[in-house]
Amino acid sequence: MVKVDKEKCIGCGACVAIAPETFEFDENGLSKVIDGAAPSEAATEAIGSCPVGAIVEAAATAEGGESKIVNFPKQPAKEESDKAA
Repeated sequence: MVKVDKEKCIGCGACVAIAPETFEFDENGLSKVIDGAAPSEAATEAIGSCPVGAIVEAAATAEGGESKIVNFPKQPAKEESDKAA
């Protein structure tokens, strides 16, 4: 399950542009997950593209019945990945 942390979201729209079937803007101009959106490759790309790390994947329940939040690291800029190669 993908969630958007409204405290971190700046409404840049990267996720909406990359995965419009998963994300849309709310009434405050911040990103939100569309109800019933299925996980997709585009959604995974959007998670890594968020400039402020506001998109997280939450497991339904972890051991002990508590929710577990998994933050995805930001993907390195293209220039950085080109230097590493």
